[in-house]
Amino acid sequence: MSAPERVPTERVTPLPTAAARDLLAHGTLTVRGRIRNASNAVLFATVDADGETLDCVYKPVAGERPLWDFPDGTLAAREVAAFEVSEATGWSLIPPTVLRDGPYGEGMCQAWVGLPPDRDPSGSSDDEDDDGSGLGELFTLVEGGTPPPGWKTVGHAETEDGRPALFVHADDPRLRRLAVLDAVLNNADRKGGHLLTSRDGRLQAIDHGVTFHAEDKLRTLLWGWAGEPLTGEAVAALRVLRDALADGAPLARRLPQLLTPAEADAVRGRVGALLAAGRHPLPGGDWPAIPWPPL
Repeated sequence: MSAPERVPTERVTPLPTAAARDLLAHGTLTVRGRIRNASNAVLFATVDADGETLDCVYKPVAGERPLWDFPDGTLAAREVAAFEVSEATGWSLIPPTVLRDGPYGEGMCQAWVGLPPDRDPSGSSDDEDDDGSGLGELFTLVEGGTPPPGWKTVGHAETEDGRPALFVHADDPRLRRLAVLDAVLNNADRKGGHLLTSRDGRLQAIDHGVTFHAEDKLRTLLWGWAGEPLTGEAVAALRVLRDALADGAPLARRLPQLLTPAEADAVRGRVGALLAAGRHPLPGGDWPAIPWPPL
């Protein structure tokens, strides 16, 4: 990434979601640098208004590369739709995200998680001494045929020296909520690197540009609960989401502005199917179950 023009001040207390959305949508957007390891144009920026400043990610639609299997809509609009669905569940698993105009045209603008990249090269930290990704606490390799207590199996793998192992993720209620949300979003690219955590235990998920396809394309590292009954909390959240997607409800009116009609209808169908089954989905056979690279 190119060097930002300033050293932003670390926010100790995050803005409430509504305030952050308002600032992202209406503040003056200034690009500070580019995240160069991204496949599409991803810009580190700030939004400023009335003496308030917020670090953010700006992804202009003009910088998107076309995807053969997602020919309709834009990555930016799907990122915004994912945030709005997440908010409807009450879980707030995705940072505040809006669609707005900017220096390079319309794009997605999302609150930055952690320290700005000029103070943390990983771009994901909430503390100078912690990279903030939390991947070591959420995913690991273990040798043996069964996962240890507190871990769920994703699939078979190998250690660096070729010994058989299991790739596992933590049996963590935050991840379990995200697994349910991803099933609703039909997330085709849930990688470990898309999960950010801080020392106070917050988990935030980013990069939701390949979601909402009308066909089943769920591809994720969070298969540990596949086929298991949904928790009571998940059922309650899905019922709230079902009501939010009912004809005439605000979210039901909003999603067709961001997605195709078929994609918007499919969201309602997936919520209904999850509630009817009462279980986490199983991997399908027509689509790779795990993204590559996984992390």
